[in-house]
Amino acid sequence: MVDVSFQLKGSAISVVILALQTYDPDRLIDELKEKIDQAPQFFVNSPVLISFEKLDNPAACTRLLESCEPLLQQVRSLTLQPIGFTAVPDALLASVQATGLAILSRPGERALKMPAAEAPAPKVQVETVIEERLIQRTSKVITRPVRSGQQIYAEGADLIVLAQVSEGAEVLADGHIHVYGALRGRALAGVRGDQSARIFCQNMEAELVSIAGNFLLRDSFSADVLKKPVQISLDGESVIVEKLAG
Repeated sequence: MVDVSFQLKGSAISVVILALQTYDPDRLIDELKEKIDQAPQFFVNSPVLISFEKLDNPAACTRLLESCEPLLQQVRSLTLQPIGFTAVPDALLASVQATGLAILSRPGERALKMPAAEAPAPKVQVETVIEERLIQRTSKVITRPVRSGQQIYAEGADLIVLAQVSEGAEVLADGHIHVYGALRGRALAGVRGDQSARIFCQNMEAELVSIAGNFLLRDSFSADVLKKPVQISLDGESVIVEKLAG
């Protein structure tokens, strides 16, 4: 057997997405600092992906057209760690490439080129049979407490935790998350973009909850759901926390 000096492995990590809508340096630093101050332990040294998908009129953002380095310096000054960009418009491509950071595609985005037809294709009558199938997710079951600093990820599955999730711990799933003990750490469901994913817990004390990348911090929870059984879902881009009946 030949020894090698490294292994390449895929992994799932939670990444903060900074989705710029406008770029005013002074306003950005103030608003970002205010958000970070709500949960400093969560954000410190967190990897950040900068998204331009919602940026209003990129061609008019003269500061970003000149250079994206000042933006990166601002983000780093708040203890965040930029790792790359996504949804980069053509107008900003040169300044983004100059940073040397990764440029990532949007989830599910693929380049597809269709060859030009040399002649009109003959008409073909096609009978289509649609077969409906019920796709059932598997579940990953954790029977022990998830302790501070631990991360549990249910890839392609729902996650069921039969004990508590401690503060500083993180549970992630491509599907739903069920926590039958106290949820005091972070819970991220639908991490690959499933907006129908939900989080269920018996005792709501989470630091942060997220559905398909849309997150809510503890300071945003209403008092009537704290330490109560709840379900958490997504409505548009808003994370909704509701008490469970009974």
